[in-house]
Parts: sequence; C-alpha cells; structure tokens
Amino acid sequence: MRSISYKTIPAIALATAFFASVAVAQDAPAPKVAVAAAYTDELTDEVTFIARGAAINKVDIRARVSGFVDKIFVQDGDTVTQGTQLYKIEPEVYEAAVAAREADLAQAEANLHLTEVELVRKTELFERDVGSEADRDVAFANNQVAIAQVEIAKAAIQQAQLDLDYTEVYAPFDGRVGKSVVSVGELVGPSSDPLINLVRTNPMHVEFALTEKQLINVIEHKDDMVGTHDATNDIPNVHVILPNGELLDEPGKVIFADNVIDPTTGTITLRAEFSNDRGLIVDGSFLNVRLESQQPSKVLMIPQASVQRDQRGDFVLVVGQQRTVEQRYVELGRQVEATVVVLDGLREGEAVIVEGLQRVRPGVEVDAVLSGSPTEEN
Repeated sequence: MRSISYKTIPAIALATAFFASVAVAQDAPAPKVAVAAAYTDELTDEVTFIARGAAINKVDIRARVSGFVDKIFVQDGDTVTQGTQLYKIEPEVYEAAVAAREADLAQAEANLHLTEVELVRKTELFERDVGSEADRDVAFANNQVAIAQVEIAKAAIQQAQLDLDYTEVYAPFDGRVGKSVVSVGELVGPSSDPLINLVRTNPMHVEFALTEKQLINVIEHKDDMVGTHDATNDIPNVHVILPNGELLDEPGKVIFADNVIDPTTGTITLRAEFSNDRGLIVDGSFLNVRLESQQPSKVLMIPQASVQRDQRGDFVLVVGQQRTVEQRYVELGRQVEATVVVLDGLREGEAVIVEGLQRVRPGVEVDAVLSGSPTEEN
C-alpha cells in the first residue's frame, strides 16, 4: 500500500471539511421570510411643484404733489378697502391756487363780456356805414381771444383742483398696507420714495413652472383648464401646501398657462388662483402646489420595505411558485405612506419579500409566510 505524504494531509482535510459543510447546508431548513403580494388599488394621480405666491394687485403709493404730510390715517399692516384715505398732504397752498385760478376765470369772463359788447357795437356801426370794416374785424378777433382765455382759465382751475385733490391719498383697491416710510411733517413729492405699499390679499395668485415632460401630461388639457372654468374631468384639482407643511383647506383653479416655453429653463409657467380667505398665501412666499386628477386610476402597489437599490436601480426579491428567490428590477412611481407605486417589472399577485431580506439571495429556496402572520418569524 502506498503511504500518504504529509504534504497531502491538509488538502484531504480541507476537502473533507468542504463536503461536510455542504451536507450540513443541505440539511439546514430553508430561511423564513415574510412576503406581501403586489396588489392593485385606485389612486388619485398627483404631482407637486415648487410655487410662489403672487398678488393680483400690488402698488407703491406715491405722493403726486409736493408738500408736508399733514395726517396719516392708517397703521402699519392695516387691512383697507378701496377708497380708504391713507394720507393727507397740507392743502393750503393748493387751495390758494384753486382760488387764484377761479379769480382768473372771473377776470376772463368779464373781459369776454366786454369784447362781446364791443363786437356788437362795431358790427352795428359797420352795417350803418358809420364804422369801418377793420374796426369790426378787430372787435371780432378780441372776442375770440377772450373766449380762448376763458377756456384757459377753466383748464387751469381743473389742474389746480386736481392738485388739491391729490393732497388726499386714497387706497385704489382692497388690500393690506405695509409699513409707512414717512412721518407727519415730512416733506414728500412725486420724486420722493413711496409713502407705503398696498397688496391685494384675496384672491391671490400662485405661479409655478412645469418641465417639458410634465407639459405633455398636464398642459395638453390647458384649453379646458383656463378661460371658462367649466367643470370637466380633465381639469386637475389644485391645492397649496403652505411653508409649514399644512395643506390649505381651499382648492384653487388654474387660470393661466403661458404660450411659450422658457428656452433657458425648459419650463412653462402656470398660474392658479385661490380665494385666500384666511390670508395664508403671502405675496412672494415659497409654497408647494399639488395637482390632482379628478378621477382615480388603478395602479399596482407594494410595500416600500420590499424595495432595495443597487447601481442598476431599484429591485425587489420575488418568491416564485417553486419557493425560490428571484431578483426583479422595477420602475417605481410615487410613494404613498408605507407603499410605493410600481410602474413596470411586477404583476398583480406576485409575492415580494418584506422581511428577512438579509438572510436570502437570488436562487435560494425560502420558507415564505405572509407579512403579519402569527407564524411569521421576527
């Protein structure tokens, strides 16, 4: 019998240990995993955009005449209605100007009366061959000049009255004023800074932009979304998510879609209108806008816990009819609480592993139980 060299002993030992481990592995029970079936549910399609509040009307209130501020009738931040008086600029100079222009009118009217009398007299003398034609023509010209002077005086009164009216500053529309930048006694004028700004708070616009890809899905119905606002199934519901994450409890409506795509950003601007009764949408504030379809659609859903990701993308481990594990790459949609929408890669009823993922790999046989089952191994 040939003796075994001591150099071959380690190799024999390793081979023996390997086959022993294989035997143990074959005798070991299949690992238990918890699975959940992919299921179909009705879900309202929605998409969220970053948006910004934009006031329908906002204006800087300026002084249209020069003078010292006599009175301020509003406090900073007050809500005002159209026609509310905001400021009064000293009116005395402008009242005096109106009085002077009225005196000019009286003088012009008196001169007009005199020229009318002179024209009548010169005309009678000319008709009786006592006066000359030249005298009559001069009287007629003087009368026409006097008529023009009356009209000039009337226009001067209108201008002076406008200047006097401008000493009282009123709100041009309903809204909320900001901070007054002037004080009583301060000299203001048309070239000075604005007195205060006024913003209309309700209704309020919210503007957001869609990419060209989103444009295909949403803007193809823009003719139904804007204009008449008739209720159709194509009009998406519009909701605002406030900066604190709260969903505004009033829906909006899309009232405008731009007619061109911005070449620098590849987006198109949409504008929605909200009644903003609570004043929670502020001009210039950053918000989120959510568009929702009016009719829900059927989608395939799985638990978010079943999804893994590698360099190729998202995948799940599926337990087949032979109880073996299969790696399946999937295309996912939006997440809804603890579930996620599957756009492609799975069929309804297929079982995906949600627990025990770390104990299995593709191709192995598993002992699968439904997630939440009393026999499920924790």
